Amino acid sequence: MLEAFAVVPLRSTGLSPPLPALSRAGHPSPTRRSPVSTTPADRPTAPGPGHPAQPTAPVPLAAVALLLAPDDDVAVTTRDVPAGTSLALPGGPGGSTAVVTLTAGVPRGHKLAVRALPAAARVHKYGQVIGRTTAPVAPGEHVHTQNLGMGAIAHAYEFGTARVRVAPATTTRTFEGFRRADGRVGTRSYVGIVTSVNCSASTARMIADQFRGPVLDAWPHVDGVVALTHDSGCGLVPASEGGQVLRRTLRGYAAHPNVTGLLVLGLGCEMLAVQGLLADLPASPDTLVEHLTIQDEGGVRATVRAGVAVVRRMLDELEGRRRETVPASALVLGLNCGGSDGYSGITANPALGRASDLLVAQGGTSVLAETPEVFGAEHLLTRRAVSEAVGRRLLDRIDWWQEYMTRGGGTLDNNPSPGNKAGGLTTILEKSLGAVAKAGSAELSAVYEYAEPVTDAGLTFMDTPGYDPVSVTGLVAGGATVVVFTTGRGSVLGTKPAPCIKVATNSEMYERMREDMDLDAGRIVTGTATIEGVGEEILDLVLAVASGRPTVSEELDLGRDEFVPWQLGAVT
Repeated sequence: MLEAFAVVPLRSTGLSPPLPALSRAGHPSPTRRSPVSTTPADRPTAPGPGHPAQPTAPVPLAAVALLLAPDDDVAVTTRDVPAGTSLALPGGPGGSTAVVTLTAGVPRGHKLAVRALPAAARVHKYGQVIGRTTAPVAPGEHVHTQNLGMGAIAHAYEFGTARVRVAPATTTRTFEGFRRADGRVGTRSYVGIVTSVNCSASTARMIADQFRGPVLDAWPHVDGVVALTHDSGCGLVPASEGGQVLRRTLRGYAAHPNVTGLLVLGLGCEMLAVQGLLADLPASPDTLVEHLTIQDEGGVRATVRAGVAVVRRMLDELEGRRRETVPASALVLGLNCGGSDGYSGITANPALGRASDLLVAQGGTSVLAETPEVFGAEHLLTRRAVSEAVGRRLLDRIDWWQEYMTRGGGTLDNNPSPGNKAGGLTTILEKSLGAVAKAGSAELSAVYEYAEPVTDAGLTFMDTPGYDPVSVTGLVAGGATVVVFTTGRGSVLGTKPAPCIKVATNSEMYERMREDMDLDAGRIVTGTATIEGVGEEILDLVLAVASGRPTVSEELDLGRDEFVPWQLGAVT
């Protein structure tokens, strides 16, 4: 999370529900100017009978927007603010308020200038720079793509200067999980059909489809059969970077603690062969493992018949396994966000950061990801690294991404997406500052490449793209047994064989898509919940889901098509 973040307490004016005094350790303390006052103007009284209507009094900033750090140049609107609104802004002479009339509306979740800014001025949000103005900005003006750009950034990196060692919890939390023979603990029990090549994908789906729906009721203690298919495996040079990433991803799923039965399915002539995936597979000794190749079995129909028989035998044996009480320290929690909006860094992400800290205090592991979406905020993470080597490994991945994007003809500021921008995010700096809030305040213990096995406890980082299915695929391949996914626009995602908990950043989207969301963090803005409280709710939900409670994604049987390994490297 960000360092030394203290949000100015906002007041109720009768125009909106009381807004919370948000507070989180771990955000940077602003040191630029004297604090901005947010004294609200008095609310007007209603005119009496026979008297003309009185002029509408200015609306105080606190009634319509959140100022996230005292010296910020922008506030985030908590509702649509229409053109013509008379708004009382802080920072007038002698600490008084300055009244401005908005000439253009500002949508909910977007940025509103609280002071005049000349062109090329640095703009601060969260107490950090999110870009530079590309034109002069007047107080009360909408600050977005029309007048805010990324500009050049330069960070003086420090290593370990802001480490916060999360104190161990005084009580041990538990969940009901599947204890595996290698000491790891699963949160689900799946038979996984891992394909070595795209040529065996349809056959794998045909086998898995025989165990969908009511037929699975015969094995109530098994969570399902999932076909993990992909679009590669042949023509890809096995020794190339892309070949190694795909092999690592497939082996990560094959050895996952939530996969208790494994069928590896190939065609028979591919470059990434079945035996290459199975060689020295680090799966638990109690994983049931079988393999088939379509060419050896005599074609698709014969392979489907053989595969169904293999899976049925596995299900019969796995049905005898039961959950048992295990400590929360056995959890590996994947942290991801998608379809972010202007509330992501204010509500769901810092609340998830709080849950991450609580899990780390239990001795558990959480994994932050999406390297392009920490770009511009990586200096906050290096300050929390347990060593310079860990911090520099993160910077090495940032450098790799810069070169990768240059080769592809783009830049890292191609992100945010159009949906992010519609939700109020303008630059990757702004998006990244909100995204790293998912990491809480714990020290950074390790940095992993894509789909590498996560073996360190505490807060860790995995290098993944920002594209959600690819990112989460890497997290699960690395061993994440539960994923929490925050979204502001309304992403729909499943992550079999790991359950995925979706947390809405704003209550409006939650109400509109509540059949697809597991928890509403927008209550932090409406004043009915706090970051700390929602963080504790998230951890409670993680433990319940880890114990078998289905998520909305699982109720919809999502997660079969979201297995998307990162495709890199030469294809011949």
